[in-house]
Amino acid sequence: MRSTIRHVAGPPSTSWIFGNMLQLILPPQHGDYEYSWLNIYGSVYRFKGCFGNDKLMVADPTALKHILNSPDFVFGPTLDILVQCLFGERSVMAREGTDHQRLRAGLNPGFTAAAVRGYRPIFEKVAQGITEKLEHESESFSTDICAVFNSAAFDAISEVVLGCPTANLDPKFVKTNLEVSHLTLGQSASAILGDALLGILPPCIRHKLILNLPTKNLRLLHAQRALATEAGARAVCEKRDLLAKGGDVTEDVFTLLGETTANTLAFGLFELARDSELQQRLRVEIQDALGTTTNPTSISYANLPLLNAVIKESLRMYPVIPFPERVAATDTIPIRKGQVIMTGIGSFQRIEEIWGRDANKFRPGRWLDGSMCSAEAVGPFANLLSFSGGARTCLGWRFA
Repeated sequence: MRSTIRHVAGPPSTSWIFGNMLQLILPPQHGDYEYSWLNIYGSVYRFKGCFGNDKLMVADPTALKHILNSPDFVFGPTLDILVQCLFGERSVMAREGTDHQRLRAGLNPGFTAAAVRGYRPIFEKVAQGITEKLEHESESFSTDICAVFNSAAFDAISEVVLGCPTANLDPKFVKTNLEVSHLTLGQSASAILGDALLGILPPCIRHKLILNLPTKNLRLLHAQRALATEAGARAVCEKRDLLAKGGDVTEDVFTLLGETTANTLAFGLFELARDSELQQRLRVEIQDALGTTTNPTSISYANLPLLNAVIKESLRMYPVIPFPERVAATDTIPIRKGQVIMTGIGSFQRIEEIWGRDANKFRPGRWLDGSMCSAEAVGPFANLLSFSGGARTCLGWRFA
């Protein structure tokens, strides 16, 4: 069956084996090709995946809203592989339809605005720990800030989800979770090719291979899942929660929230490090808000507009998953069943007509000066899709 998107414009393929995937996933600099293609071909274009398969990149906000809210579009093979490796078939991430809705409904009370406000003392304690750690290491030549933030995010999630600090957890669980966080950030040509080969297989065979391939990385992922499930089961003995209803949710929360929060913080700090003037303005805002007190609990974050703008701009510029896959589960118009679609979150958040002519520049002021175009809300926070959208919006977006 010929592709229904073969007449859609897009970049020429550079390789039959890899198509445009190396350009998209392993560019010299973040988004070099993706955002260039956005400017050349617009918010919807065709590109080549591995072995000559046509894929569709969609960054148009109306189309994205439809795709993310429609049950006709499900996880693509690459994302399915990731979900099966990290979380397993019983997890919230893997479930579809009413099963997914039931598990989310059980989790939702822990992630409402009121619930997250109640976690503030935990967040502030963890933030104070980061401050003390960085002050202690300030005389060092360099600090791995990603490792610091990963550890801090893990601390916060442990206290909220399991009700105990990481010091009280099995050291093997802590170690494997941090190792998995690093593992999921890595990409290589061989990994891209491996995902493509696994994606060709029927899901039932693919899932069996994922469970049984004797690779070092898969053994690590299986160990992390087992330890996370064990930690969650212990928490259930002390607190009634969703796991008692048969869902594997602990590993979802630990891996996804920890990784996404840490990386957003790291990119925000990266941009602050490049702009000393912005650093100074932010420092003054926080000092003015503190006044004569050194107690951060007295600060209303709503009264820190520049800080909030920096957070939003970090999320806009650097979504952790910039183009998650979806696949048409049924024939739609004019998309045929099986067509792989990349939901271009990173590209959507660089569209000049929405975010301004300097959309490729890190400028928190755009959130304060009214220079952005008002548009229909697509994501749950600040019209951003960094936490996805629709039925699979990240549960922990308020937490993050």
